[in-house]
Amino acid sequence: MKKQISIILLAAAAMFGSCKKGLDEVPEGFLINGTAYNDASDAQSAVNGLLSALQPQAYYQRTIYVITECSGDALQPIAGQTPERLEMFNITYTAGNVEIRNWWQNSYKLISRANDIIAYVPAIQMDEAQKKNLLGNAYFMRGMAYFDLVRSFGDVPLVLSPVTSLNDPNMYLPRTDGGTIYKQAIEDLKYAEANCFPENKITLKGMVSSGAASAMLARVYLQRNSTQWKDAADNQNALDECNKVIGSGLYKLLDKYADVFDCDKENGAEHIFSVQFGANGSGTTQNIIVRMFSPAGLGGSGSFLTTQQFYQNAYFSAADTRKAWNLSNFDGSKTVDPFIYKYRDAQWAKNSNNARNNWLILRYADVLMMQSEAMNNLNPADPAKFDGLNAVRKRAGLTAPEFQLNLTNTPNAQAFVDTLVKDRSRELCVEGHRRWDLIRLGKYKEVQQSLGHKVEDYQLLLPLPQTELDANTKLKQNPLYN
Repeated sequence: MKKQISIILLAAAAMFGSCKKGLDEVPEGFLINGTAYNDASDAQSAVNGLLSALQPQAYYQRTIYVITECSGDALQPIAGQTPERLEMFNITYTAGNVEIRNWWQNSYKLISRANDIIAYVPAIQMDEAQKKNLLGNAYFMRGMAYFDLVRSFGDVPLVLSPVTSLNDPNMYLPRTDGGTIYKQAIEDLKYAEANCFPENKITLKGMVSSGAASAMLARVYLQRNSTQWKDAADNQNALDECNKVIGSGLYKLLDKYADVFDCDKENGAEHIFSVQFGANGSGTTQNIIVRMFSPAGLGGSGSFLTTQQFYQNAYFSAADTRKAWNLSNFDGSKTVDPFIYKYRDAQWAKNSNNARNNWLILRYADVLMMQSEAMNNLNPADPAKFDGLNAVRKRAGLTAPEFQLNLTNTPNAQAFVDTLVKDRSRELCVEGHRRWDLIRLGKYKEVQQSLGHKVEDYQLLLPLPQTELDANTKLKQNPLYN
């Protein structure tokens, strides 16, 4: 294969994009070696460009659910789809998979933009609290990107400063131990937690809050606890971070599950951090997701379906309001193969890519469930561990006593995990968590086997993209990938 320039340098040359809603500063050029970081406006524009890096279809607009959900148990590509999607679903992915390459490359583009801000914004003369807030946004994004990379690939190159030329020492780096990557992600997120504004002080919606950093830290601690790099304090740290979010009083469950996904109610009380997408004609990026998931009868491409197994078995009670919102097998005129219906937009023009749906990265219901998970890990006999999970169930209409969990109907730690796996799939249906949830909770092989897929241990990590191996001879492939 023809040797390609490393994505790390390509990322350093990326142009700043545009963002949504309050993020209306539109950078127009590339900031070279910090020469364009002159004032507070430049710093804000750089952060807007950083946040906009999440929006491309090859990242948090589409690749996110190909990587995390097609390799789960709820989402599958239709027959005849592009091979990379089918490989993710069938667990036959290889180093040549284009979506895996997208995931790697766009993660490093995000890191590159964050590194520029972290390197050059400190020298700007501006309000100190605002400066730290903007830096906190950059540290959060870098920490999140490294978390995505380490749970996807394990050991990865660690780049913490701008790459400025082909001769830069950070141009071609070997892989850094995954434990170090986890520590870096946590360090970055702690900076964000300490310096980002709280939710009620954010005026430009779409920026990172201190609450978002706390919630992401909880997620990182829980995931690390399932790996070879776990720390004895991971579960307690996860619980402490969840309690910070809950105790802040700045977030709450919305009364209706459907309201979480209503495009006219985005950035509400349950939304902690989301990738922002705009309305058609607004000059901002729109989301392709409604067209991808909607069948032809509703004006979509029907590129993805839900698995029959998930459609038939995920929701055990007609009282659960989430199934009718998340899933459907009716296209407006006839019965069709079941599909994911949760992403809708009343303003969406059929056969277009102009949906307004934000992509939810962190929301309050997830924090409540993470709190329950951490408490179960720490003390399975603690009856309070059910509080968060039961609150999420109640919002879904599962208020009858037989649907509320307790130590009688869920008597031990494993029984709790068994139900948590299902509860997270019902609540967080196709929101980008499933692969990681199943791996973390020790259910990945079992669930994939129920779909007819055999998973080997080495496939719990993804292969490094072949393009990166060709460009950087210091990189070594994950074991057993050819």
